[in-house]
Amino acid sequence: MSGGVDSSTVAAMMQEQGYETIGITLQLYDMGNALAKKNACCAGQDIEDARQVCEKIGIPHYVLNYESLFKQAVIEEFADSYMRGETPIPCVKCNQSVKFRDLFKVAKDLNADALVTGHYIRRKQGENGAELHNAIDAGKDQSYFLFATTKEQLEFVHFPLGELTKEETRKEAERFNLPVAEKPDSQDICFVPNGNYASVVQKIRPGALDPGEIVDVNGKVIGKHDGIINFTRGQRKGLGGGFEKPLYVIKVDPETKRVIVGEEEDLFEQSLEVKEMNWLGEGGKMPEEGIEAEVRLRSLSQRKKAKITPLPNGRYKVNLYEKERAITPGQACVMYEGTRVLGGAWIV
Repeated sequence: MSGGVDSSTVAAMMQEQGYETIGITLQLYDMGNALAKKNACCAGQDIEDARQVCEKIGIPHYVLNYESLFKQAVIEEFADSYMRGETPIPCVKCNQSVKFRDLFKVAKDLNADALVTGHYIRRKQGENGAELHNAIDAGKDQSYFLFATTKEQLEFVHFPLGELTKEETRKEAERFNLPVAEKPDSQDICFVPNGNYASVVQKIRPGALDPGEIVDVNGKVIGKHDGIINFTRGQRKGLGGGFEKPLYVIKVDPETKRVIVGEEEDLFEQSLEVKEMNWLGEGGKMPEEGIEAEVRLRSLSQRKKAKITPLPNGRYKVNLYEKERAITPGQACVMYEGTRVLGGAWIV
């Protein structure tokens, strides 16, 4: 229970349906910082909000201190990913590690029948076990952020809000008279104050803001920068001015500390490579001959048709049927067949 309207409503729904319900909130980072933070989940006020909701609906509430686990699995990995020239998605790492690995274990240790969350995604029972499907509410669908959910976890985790719109969830919260019914959604990455990613990375990894060269695609030096972590593929601002044509970040090279820039046409590609596949389709792994599917290459992008085939090194090749702009290492490639999530992997 993050203290928001979604998880609070789910807890009330479970209690109303007659299940013995236990509310668990994770304290993920320093309480001093958390209390000062607005518009982010798992902050100090949110823990208090979750406690009040549990009191209102009459269920026990526990706060688990996962600060060290979260720092190692999410915050440090976030910093290291930027240092590798990638653009990370910490919310996926949080779901993959702290929530669906460590909290999953706690639920099992408590002899619970299920771990229930307020995510907008659907779990359906198929012929060969539980399947993951995108939410009814396309605007709130979180399937991109939950691609790393394993088959074992999927048999145990339930998502009651997948069949509801956000408006319907708020109406349910009002019906239960929950104190958080009107609470706005969290917007920021929870541990990044004021959206300043660079300051967080520099604090964890000194040297993150070391200066370097901005070069064109032919290697000609055309400027200087104050840290590769300030740049991501497809970015235009922060490169300086005075160029004949608009320039964009094509690549970030952590080895040479160079930012390579080019024209917009240099950003379009038709193939990519991915690693650490989490396969949720049939058969336990992707067929050797590969599959045709729709893929999403960033959280808000449109799906594109593609052919995905296994490579000898354990990675996978994704060939798109049409070119895509600014395919970015560190983001995810999530695969769909209709509403079903077939799996996903990390773009390298």
